[in-house]
Amino acid sequence: MTEAFPRSDSESGSSSDNEDHWLNKPGDEDEDDEQEQVSIISLFDDKVFSDAPSMLAYCKDKFGFDFLAVRDRLSLDFHGCVKLINLVRKAVKAGATTPAEITAEHLADDSLLIPVLEDDALIFCLDELPEPGNGQAGAGAVADGKGAETSNGAPAVDELLHKNAQMQAELENLTKQFTNYRLAVEQTLDKRWGVDEEGEKSGSPKTAAAASADAEEAVRDDSAYYFESYDHTDIHETMIKDTVRTNAYRDFIYANKHLFAGKTVLDIGCGTGILSMFCARAGAARVIAVDNSAILDKARENVFRNGFADTITCVRGRIEDVVLPVDAVDIIVSEWMGYCLLYEAMLPSVFFARDRYLKPDGLLVPSHASMWVAPVSDGEFVADNVDWWRDVYGFDMRAMQAGIYTEARMTVMPGEAVCGEAHAFRMLDLHTAKVEDLVFEDKWQSTLSDKVEALDGFLVWFDCFFGESRQEVVEAQLTAKEWTAGGRKRVAILPTRQILPALEEIDEV
Repeated sequence: MTEAFPRSDSESGSSSDNEDHWLNKPGDEDEDDEQEQVSIISLFDDKVFSDAPSMLAYCKDKFGFDFLAVRDRLSLDFHGCVKLINLVRKAVKAGATTPAEITAEHLADDSLLIPVLEDDALIFCLDELPEPGNGQAGAGAVADGKGAETSNGAPAVDELLHKNAQMQAELENLTKQFTNYRLAVEQTLDKRWGVDEEGEKSGSPKTAAAASADAEEAVRDDSAYYFESYDHTDIHETMIKDTVRTNAYRDFIYANKHLFAGKTVLDIGCGTGILSMFCARAGAARVIAVDNSAILDKARENVFRNGFADTITCVRGRIEDVVLPVDAVDIIVSEWMGYCLLYEAMLPSVFFARDRYLKPDGLLVPSHASMWVAPVSDGEFVADNVDWWRDVYGFDMRAMQAGIYTEARMTVMPGEAVCGEAHAFRMLDLHTAKVEDLVFEDKWQSTLSDKVEALDGFLVWFDCFFGESRQEVVEAQLTAKEWTAGGRKRVAILPTRQILPALEEIDEV
């Protein structure tokens, strides 16, 4: 990226170098201008400007939006100006109109600190704007270099050096502001993705340089990476070929067509559209399929090829951001589960849609979920994954064992590895659970079997239940196997081979 600011003394050498910079020949000034040229994109279209005041004047004349007037009216500081920029850019990107009169409430959301336009030069150039009440004239005069000569036309060296010192001070101030802005963005993303505050506090203090480097990375919207990971076919192939999961949704929907017939269904994170098409085939009057990934284009084609174009409407975007073509829905269906049930962090979006769109008597599919834990003893697993490092092609590489117990592993464990009682440590009624219920600490206990040789670890897995009504109750220690045995139409997602008595293995951990 082209430099947006003149370099500080520490970067540009000595004070004499700075003086030479201000006493450049006319031709040298043109060369410097080309090197320091920035490209500021209009707030409302693709027109590019070399300075912020010109761009804002253009937006005022052509689109009737007076950025400076809004800034002055709301007494916005640096962060407020950043939010205002992103508010306008976000509305333009979404094809929406900006509010007729922007208020402080419109700028209250800290997510507006996250740049809509990557490397937005306007944010870097906020220092070019005139101070509140000073108007454009003063800034224009400085930018044009007027008043920088004496009466006989000779350069006023003292005056220029004084202005240089002022600009250096302004640069340092703006740099500090921008560093704080980056840190604010980092904190906003941390809150959004649930970074543990204790982990933050326990870390060693960061230097300003380290904090700035961390903030640089944090500015990137990590949610974009999450959604982009679903753009490709392979992840959807893997999920659909997970027949335990896919069959559970299909079996519940087809076995309860009376619940779906004539109803409006919302499918959150629809992917290929497989669940939406299950619902349409079961008789749903309308299905709204929402996904923020490019896979939605293929979902539209799938819907068309299978004759459901009149029933299924595909909507691109985050469920928190899109405007649905209906005010309420009868059923919400979503495959939101991640490793250890909650790892994917998609459930808060389902809760948002539930509170915003689901009718009071509406149904969530699935309706309940439980999380289990049990002690395991597996000498073969330890030998293959831990002790293995002690003899790698004849070399002792046990240094690689460091930190081996700090992260969970996603794997398949044989049933005989379970060496104690399994315990359901969390049951979620998805109709009533809240986001704060997803962060918790629970006590549990298990009695080890007499034959256990060593306790090697703990196995965690989950069950999901599909209730036919909001009134259906799932007991805390009820297994998915026991639930499905309770009636012909009862459906649950359970490991193909659970680790409970009389079963062999567990697939989800």
